[in-house]
Amino acid sequence: MRTTRELDLGKLNSATKYPSIPTYHALGERGALLAEYVDFDGQPLIATEKVDGTNSRIILMPDGCYLIGSREELLHARGDLIQNPALGIVDTLQQTAERIVDVVSTPADVITVVYLETYGGKTTAAAKQYTSQRAFGFRVFDVSRIAVEHLDASRESIAAWRENGGQSFLREQELIELVDSLQLELTPRLEIQETLPTTIVETHAWLESMIPATLVALDDAAGGRPEGLVVRTADRRQIAKIRFEDYQRHQRRAAGKK
Repeated sequence: MRTTRELDLGKLNSATKYPSIPTYHALGERGALLAEYVDFDGQPLIATEKVDGTNSRIILMPDGCYLIGSREELLHARGDLIQNPALGIVDTLQQTAERIVDVVSTPADVITVVYLETYGGKTTAAAKQYTSQRAFGFRVFDVSRIAVEHLDASRESIAAWRENGGQSFLREQELIELVDSLQLELTPRLEIQETLPTTIVETHAWLESMIPATLVALDDAAGGRPEGLVVRTADRRQIAKIRFEDYQRHQRRAAGKK
């Protein structure tokens, strides 16, 4: 088994980045919403709150090492004397990483990546919607398992593999069970009783009815405005994000044309 220090960290970083999530309605020029939408083909769906923070990773290696990263870069590894303080990610997640790295059962040839949204503090302009006291919070939203052998490919091939659905994510029930076993919290799940609306106007109204306020506020004085939802199938094969800002922008543009 190769140790973490024997691996190409640039390739590890690329292979464990979270892939882009498409918007439910396609984006056109200058962010305009188009009529084209993600067709879930009548499959049962799960809606989760999309928390407006900073995409973060805890990478659990087969040799007992862990790394903490933002969406784009690695910030810290177990045993490092120096850490990147960017956005408070390491300070917020390090204690959790230390706790779970020896708990997760990781085969000798598999990397487990826990994807989290770190929010509050000064992570984004929306932090005040979750906290009035600059507190930090985090929620797990996905977990992937990646074979170490994928790191043998070129960096270009790894990036293409990642953005074309190559990563293997846990199904919903597996995700729930793992996160529960680690004593962590998932992004809030909302039950969808019907199929999604398909028009832009109807989708905006549906979004407002589903999540009028955030479900992860860290104190009662927080602003409380949510970013939106992520909708996925239980097997995680299809996924799309539905953000208030996209539909509000579309509404303003439509009003301006009248």
